[in-house]
This record gives sequence, C-alpha cells and structure tokens, in this order.
Amino acid sequence: MPAHSSPPRTWKAGTLTYATGGLVVLFLWLLWGDFAWSMRDRSVGPMAQWYLKQLGVPNLLFALLITSFPAIISLLLGPVISYKSDRHRGPRGRRIPFLLVTTPIAAFGMLGLAFCPLLGPLLHQALGPASPGEKIATLICFGVFWAAFEFATIAAAAVFGGLINDVVPTPLLGRFYGLFRAVSLIDGMIFNYWLIGKIDTHYTVILTVIALFYGAGFLWVCRNVTEGDYPPPPPEEPGEPGPLEGFLRGAKTYLRECFSHSYYVWVFVFITTASICFMPVNIFMIPYARSLGMNMDAYGKCLALTFMISLVLAYPLGWLADFFHPLRMSIACLVGYIAVTAWGATCARTPETFAVALVLHGVLSGCYYTCAASLALRLFPRSKFAQFASAAGVMGSLAGMALGPLVGTLIDVTGNVYHYTFTTGCVLSLIALAAGWHVHGKFMRLGGPKNYAAPEYQGQTPAPCA
Repeated sequence: MPAHSSPPRTWKAGTLTYATGGLVVLFLWLLWGDFAWSMRDRSVGPMAQWYLKQLGVPNLLFALLITSFPAIISLLLGPVISYKSDRHRGPRGRRIPFLLVTTPIAAFGMLGLAFCPLLGPLLHQALGPASPGEKIATLICFGVFWAAFEFATIAAAAVFGGLINDVVPTPLLGRFYGLFRAVSLIDGMIFNYWLIGKIDTHYTVILTVIALFYGAGFLWVCRNVTEGDYPPPPPEEPGEPGPLEGFLRGAKTYLRECFSHSYYVWVFVFITTASICFMPVNIFMIPYARSLGMNMDAYGKCLALTFMISLVLAYPLGWLADFFHPLRMSIACLVGYIAVTAWGATCARTPETFAVALVLHGVLSGCYYTCAASLALRLFPRSKFAQFASAAGVMGSLAGMALGPLVGTLIDVTGNVYHYTFTTGCVLSLIALAAGWHVHGKFMRLGGPKNYAAPEYQGQTPAPCA
C-alpha cells in the first residue's frame, strides 16, 4: 500500500493561515517594507544631527530637537493612534489604513528637510527687515519639516508593530525579527559606508532620493500585505458622547487597562530603562567623534563594521530569542552592555579608543534590539498589543524628554566632556538590569516560557503579581 503523505505544514496568525509559500511571500513583502523603513530611520536622524551641528546649535537645543521634541509628540500621539488602531475595523484592516495616511506625510517631511539649506535663505529674504536672521529662519524651516516627519513616523510606529503582531505567527516572531534586524543592518551598512561621508557635499540629493524611495516603497508594501479578520472591538459605553467626553472616556479606559496591573508597570519600567540606556551615546555619537578629530568617513566606516558584525549575529540571536525567550536574552545583552560602557567611560579618549568603544556599543546595543524586538509581542495581550506598546512608549517618551537635555546640559557645563555619555549609559544599564530581573521573576510566576498567559483587565483591578 502506498505510504500516506503528511499534510503540508501550515502556520496561523489570528484568522490567517499560511502554507510555506504564503509565509515566504508575506516575509518578503514585510522585509521589503522594513528595507524602506530602515533606510529612512538609518539616514534621517544622522543627517539631521549633522545639519544641526553645521548650523552651530548648542548641545541643549540639539538634544531638545533630536530627542525631547519627538518624545513629546510620541507622548501625545502614540496612545491616541494605538487606541484607535486596536479598535478600528475596515476593509483594509485595522493597521494598514493608518500607514497609508502617514507614509506620504513622512516623505513630505523628509523632502522639506532635504531642501532646508535652500528654503532657509529664501525665507530670510522673503521676510526682509522682519527676518530674525538667516540662521534662525533656517531653523524655523527645519523645525516645521522635522515636526511633520516626526508626527508621521511616530504615528506609523504606533501601528506597524501591531501589523506584524497581527499577521506573523507567534512561534516565528524571534526569527522574523532577526531577519528584520538583518535588513535594517544592511541599510545601515549602505548608508554609513557609501553615503554618510558624502553628506557634506550632497546632503539635499541624498535625502531627496531616500524620501522618494521610502514613500513609494512602503506604500507598495501596504498595498500587498493583507490583514485577517478581527473580533468586534470592546463595546463602548452607552450614549453618544461629545468629542471631549469621548476622549476622556477613552483615556480612562486606556489608563485603567494598561496601568492597573503591577506586572505591566514593571514591564514598562524595564523596556523604558533598557531602551534609554543606549540614548546618551546614540544622541551624541557624531559630536563625540568630531570632538576627537574623527572625520565623518572614518566614523561611517566604524558604523559599517558594527552593522556587519551585527548582521552576522542577527538571525542566530532571533533563533535564540525564540528558544530561550526574548526576556532572558535581553537581560543577557544588558550585562554585556554594562561592561562596554564601563570601559568606554574610562578609556574612550582618542579617535582609536573611541572607535573601539563605538563598535562595541553598536554591537551590544544591536544585540539587545534584536533580542528584544519580539519582547513586547510575547508579553502584552495580543488583542490590545498596540495599546500596551504605546503605554510603554509613553514612559519611554517621558524618560527621553528628560534624558536628552540632561545629558546635553551635562556635556555643556563640563566643557564638552563627551565620555560622560558612556558613564550615563552604564548607570542606566544597571537600573535596567535590576528591573529586568524583577520582571523575570513575575514572568515565571505567570507560566514562564512554555505556559505564559498575558494578564488582561477583567473589569476590576487585578490582584498584583506578588
């Protein structure tokens, strides 16, 4: 008798079911979207930092524009967009409609930033005697387009992770994010090896091309990725509230569901401290390098080396996150980062030692981001993932709003002693490690890697996870 052939393997994500071919197609489209997304992220921030330093802004204003301003937007916008997205139902799903709106706005903001060197002098001339000066006029142009870019980027980030959570099968999330990380690192290698050394002379051209590529590429992904069906959203309270009452009702529900369980509060603390511990070095990498006499080409080559090492590690780390759990892998990465920042704080005083510290910082922080990429998706309730992710983002925004200016002020008052960025990162890493260890204990009492069940609000304040 002929042997019975086993049925083809399938994977499920909500109501979506994938055979191997369908899963490959989904991954390819999402990875293409990540290529466009990461090219935007890898380029706009460093180019904006470079341009602001060309304008000669002080470190405090630099930090306010690069970190605090985006954090304020995230604080105000992230919860609203995520709450609405979780509850939206439409022909295109609950995530893609938001991405279709925000992508063109982000591309527009990038184009505006690209042409600030031309628009600033034009605004200065147009205002005539009323002009505050060409430098201030250019900063105004920068601020307007930076606001549009950050508004769209933060709104999209609030739902893009939710889209991945909705369409990618849970058992594959770690490996999927490992591939995501690899694509992002390839973007970083392309930008830092070939492009960052040319922004002195080709700033407008480079940023214009990236803006057009991102806008067209990500919209094409939105057109080709399909969401599944979702259960009806939670019922609204009876009555037709006005705009203010509706907002207050939503805010009350949001705060009650996200912050009534001590376990999630500790998860938010861990994610926040772990994410901001890399910020001091990340914010001031370019000014730090220039203060030591390192040129942008050498700086770019160091980052390209960092990305190449991280690229080799990306998929294995994603596999390890699936095997051991992203929480445990994230804690291990923080232990390594504490050692790196301690060394950088004491030794990064020359271009050569800074280059070593920069590469080690990039590799260890990259390991954390790869391992932690699926952490929120594994810990938060699936039905309200975007909402809980935005709550973590709110805490991160508050911390970022304070941290950037504080570190900038510290550097200013110490006479541009940039190695304090490593000192600050080391202290924050120790705090994150303590918070992560506490979360791990609660996580194990909720079932651990094999039997974990995310606690959900059931209409009354849950008992704290002792």
